[in-house]
Formats: sequence, C-alpha cells, structure tokens
Amino acid sequence: MKTFLPIVLLAAALLTGCASRYTITLNNGNRITATSKPKLQNGNYVFKDMKGQVGYIPAGRVREVSPANMSSSRMSSGYSAEPVK
Repeated sequence: MKTFLPIVLLAAALLTGCASRYTITLNNGNRITATSKPKLQNGNYVFKDMKGQVGYIPAGRVREVSPANMSSSRMSSGYSAEPVK
C-alpha cells in the first residue's frame, strides 16, 4: 500500500502533461483556447473550444497556433468560438 500511492500520484502527474491546450491567435488579435491541437482540414482549422464545442476558422484568419504555455501574452478564455461561414 505504501508504494501504491506514489505510483498513482506519478501517473496522474504524467497524464496531466498530455492534456495540453493550444492558443489560436487570429489576424485581428483575438485569441481562442483549444483543448487539443487544431487540425487543418480543407482550408479550415478544426478544434474543440473550452466548452467542448467544435469550432471552424478559415486558415487565412489564423496568425499563429501555439501551445497555451508558450503564448507570448495573456490568453482570452472568454472568447466564444462559433463556426465561421
């Protein structure tokens, strides 16, 4: 039992690093936080936002996609990502 708890804590710490978030910076300066790495499909970045909703952004509107911990300034987590037509 003494070795079980440290193993569980180590596993939890390792799995926490796997769930990285990404910041999508748009040309107008807005930022969107995605729960996983956005995928480029048919000229659009497809991602899931913090609410779990799927969002689509045309690649021409995206300036940068970077891991959230690597972004240069504060993220705006309140941005609502809705599909863009």
